[in-house]
Amino acid sequence: MSRGRRAWLLVGGALALAGCGSPAATPVAAPTTQAVPTMVPTAAAPSTTRQPVTTTPAPVDTGASPAPGWLGTRVLAVGPAGYPAARPTPPELLDRRIVTTDVLPPPADGAFHSTVTPVPDSVVRRSTWTAGCPVTLAELRYVTVTFRGFDGRPHTGELLLHRDIADAAVTVFSRLFAAGFPMERMVVTSPAEVAAKPTGDGNTTAAFVCRATRGTTTWSAHAFGRAIDVNPFQNPYLSGTRVIPELATAYLDRGRVLPGVITATGPVVAAFRAVGWTWGGSWTSPTDYMHFSSTGH
Repeated sequence: MSRGRRAWLLVGGALALAGCGSPAATPVAAPTTQAVPTMVPTAAAPSTTRQPVTTTPAPVDTGASPAPGWLGTRVLAVGPAGYPAARPTPPELLDRRIVTTDVLPPPADGAFHSTVTPVPDSVVRRSTWTAGCPVTLAELRYVTVTFRGFDGRPHTGELLLHRDIADAAVTVFSRLFAAGFPMERMVVTSPAEVAAKPTGDGNTTAAFVCRATRGTTTWSAHAFGRAIDVNPFQNPYLSGTRVIPELATAYLDRGRVLPGVITATGPVVAAFRAVGWTWGGSWTSPTDYMHFSSTGH
């Protein structure tokens, strides 16, 4: 989950809402900043490379448009409860189909590709990992996958995931690409995104974030690299009257089956279920429509 266009954290408002849900069982120790171990390779060869997946050509006109100029700039006031209140969805985002801005080079052949490698130093430095996190760098993997944007085009996304479930996640995203399920953005969550003031309009698909489960002192499944949040804006988090992202209230109406929305019978739940993961959209309280995990939390 993210502030503005960032990954959503369940903090304030622009969460890299990387997996709210049930708390993990391990108490959170305050992270301590340390130098990145020099043993982490800076350019390791991929340990996993998938072959291109045959897909149906994307439609010529997907209805996608550039992001509104104000996206990510309107900071929300924090209320007495310590977080922003939910807000009506702006007209421009009622049917959100924003053209993806490439962070990594897209595949030249338009097919699905993936890599799974040890985490490069350059990625560690822009991630939320520190020596105080509940998972070591040796346990994490840097994963790249091709995803379909709302513009109908293939793009390359990146995730940090636990090594035990990295290949399963690749399988999931290969199936979503083949199904034509669209995503807006997929990048590694940065400390700046976690610390940014809430704008309530982020929509980053993300995985690892070194943080506690909201309202608890135990680690989130995201802090272990064992959870992924998909299209947070189209698939918000709801707990009582709290909504994250705060501007995504129109998407609480799950009868509005629009591009990017996850449904119980759709391809996203089916793909994650096939590898044994659970969906936060099936929870009663909170209900976390964006959240998938290998731990059940």
